[in-house]
Amino acid sequence: MNITTQYIDLNSGKVFVKIWTPESIENKAPIVLLHDSLGSVNQWKDFPLQLATKLSRQVIAYDRLGFGSSDAREQLPSLNFIEEEGLVYFPQIKAKLGLTEYLVLGHSVGGAMAINIAAQDKECLSIITIAAQAFVEDLTISGIEQAKSVFQQPQHFEKLVKWHGDKTRWVIDAWTEVWLNPEFRTWQLTVASKITCPVLALHGEKDEYGSVAFPSYIVEQSTGQAQLNIIQSCGHMPHKTHTKQVLLAIDDFINDLS
Repeated sequence: MNITTQYIDLNSGKVFVKIWTPESIENKAPIVLLHDSLGSVNQWKDFPLQLATKLSRQVIAYDRLGFGSSDAREQLPSLNFIEEEGLVYFPQIKAKLGLTEYLVLGHSVGGAMAINIAAQDKECLSIITIAAQAFVEDLTISGIEQAKSVFQQPQHFEKLVKWHGDKTRWVIDAWTEVWLNPEFRTWQLTVASKITCPVLALHGEKDEYGSVAFPSYIVEQSTGQAQLNIIQSCGHMPHKTHTKQVLLAIDDFINDLS
C-alpha cells in the first residue's frame, strides 16, 4: 500500500489530502471520503486503509477547510454549508487532483455532502452514506445539545485538540451553532431526488443523532438503484464499531454494480 499526503490550494486556503493506493488496483475509479462534523482525515484511522485493501481501489480523504490539517476559517459556515461543499469546494478539489470518474463515501454530514456532490456531478458513479442526515429531527437537536454540553468539559475538549489543534473551538461551534440555529431547523436533503447513480445508505439502528427515517428518505428519494442497510445494535459510528460488517456491505454493493 502506497500512502501519500499533500496540500492543495483552493481559493480560500490550503486543504490537506491523504491518498491510499493499493499495489494492485483492480478498479480505477477512486473512492473519496467526506468526514463528519467533528472529523478529519486522521480520525478515519485505519478505515481508509482497510477500504482500499478490501476493494483494491484507491481511497482519497481530505480535511475540509477549518478542520484537521487544513487551513483555518475565521467565519462559521453558512446555513448552506452542506450544499456549498458540493457547489464550491469539492469541484476545486476534484480539479486539483485531476479526478474524472469516482465514488464518494460520506459519514454523517459528510454523507449529506456526498449526496449534494453527486447531484451536481454526473462523473460520480455511486454514493455510500454512513449515518447521514436527511433533515433535522428532535433526536438530532437533543443529541447535539448533549454533545455541546460534553465538550464544555476540558477533558473532552482536549480530545479534539489532538486532531484539530487551535482550530478546535471553531470546529465545535461550526457544528453546534449551525445545527442548533432555529433557522436551520427546516433544512432538508431535497437534492436526493436528483440522484440517478446507485446509493448505499448505511445507518445504525441506535444512532444518537437521527433515526432510520434518514436513510429511508435518501433511498426513497433517489431515482437510481438504492439500497438501505440498517445495522442492528449500532450507533453513529458504524465504520468504527462494526467495521467488518460495513466493509462487507460496501464490497457487496460495489460488486453488484459490476
